Amino acid sequence: MKNTPPEPGTIIREWRKKRRMSQLDLALEAEISQRHLSFLESGRSRPSRNMALVISERLDMPLRQRNRLLTAAGFAPHFAEQPIDSEPMKPALDAVQLVLSAHLPSPAIAVDRHWNLVLGNDAIMPFLDLVADKSLLDEPMNVLRISLHPGGLAPLIANLDEWRAHLLDRLARLNDQYADATLRDLEDELRNYPGRSTKPLQRHGAHDIAVPLKLSLGGLSLSFISTITVFGTPLDVTLSELAIETFFPADDTTRAFLAGSATAAA
Repeated sequence: MKNTPPEPGTIIREWRKKRRMSQLDLALEAEISQRHLSFLESGRSRPSRNMALVISERLDMPLRQRNRLLTAAGFAPHFAEQPIDSEPMKPALDAVQLVLSAHLPSPAIAVDRHWNLVLGNDAIMPFLDLVADKSLLDEPMNVLRISLHPGGLAPLIANLDEWRAHLLDRLARLNDQYADATLRDLEDELRNYPGRSTKPLQRHGAHDIAVPLKLSLGGLSLSFISTITVFGTPLDVTLSELAIETFFPADDTTRAFLAGSATAAA
């Protein structure tokens, strides 16, 4: 039995509720009457192309979902979606690689919307070499799975409970933002990995600014904090879903380790 394509009104209502907006709130934002919006959501009216774009912008829908709304309303997609390895994407990926390389000797990666590795700098290689289950390194290489899988980096993460909670919270927020079935399946998978502790999460002091990643490696205790960067005004679906995660040493021991690893690699 084939799945029935969603109606545009269903998509609008779904994202309005996801953004916790009332019909009146959205109607005011879109500069239409609440009655008109009600007709759109119920299917009594269909949005014009411009109205679909306005509503999707006011709802801050991801570009992929904006195209979905346009298609449901009977229009062609507005935003291009180039394959990540296509020629039109090469300038953007070259720019991303420059950012990653400039971050050396600290690790930095670029991932797609499912947190599969797209690019990485040389500093991530020593950590990938520590993955015991080499099947985790097969394409597509999922960064979150590598982090939390028992055969991945999980045995080396000193604050695994805390880091797991952080990643699962990040994944839950991504699911809320993108409404992606693959992300939901990934979240379910990660939540069911064995070896979870019942210890309470560590509480941080007022001086802490981020959840650290702490690794026990060869008698060393390494600590990193990370930031995530996305393109500010992308017009391509694939590019809009690309994220760069950069890791910074949180202490002198980690800084010295990264500098030593870079020297050894050179």
